Amino acid sequence: MAAGKRTAADLGAHICFEDEAGQGLRPPKGRTWAPRGARPVVRVRGHNRGRVNLAGVVCYRAGHRSRFFFKLHIWHGRRGEPKAFSWRQYRDLIVMTHVQLGTPVVWCWDNLNVHLVKELADFAEEHQDWYRSSRCPPTLRS
Repeated sequence: MAAGKRTAADLGAHICFEDEAGQGLRPPKGRTWAPRGARPVVRVRGHNRGRVNLAGVVCYRAGHRSRFFFKLHIWHGRRGEPKAFSWRQYRDLIVMTHVQLGTPVVWCWDNLNVHLVKELADFAEEHQDWYRSSRCPPTLRS
């Protein structure tokens, strides 16, 4: 990003940072008292089905208030139902963010495999007038 750090200022664009998170819908196991030496476990009903995923975008522009947009994806555990976001849902999030902001966007995101698909690269080529994409480098772990 160092080479293109003036891109947003030159375009009059918002810088948008996107990331995703998910949470399973199975209830947690609870613990309670029990006689010494016996492990207390409270069993809960329910299958290990269902997940809620959230893709969030935080947008910044000098002299303006920051903005936050998000998209939910709920997986019910049904056969044939997609478990995670598709590239189309990421594309729709980008378009929705651009429409809401009314300015060009410089999109910064990680190297998740869905972010790297050819269709999103083609989308970036088609909309160079208002969309620029930048990949954040992977973090180093010691």
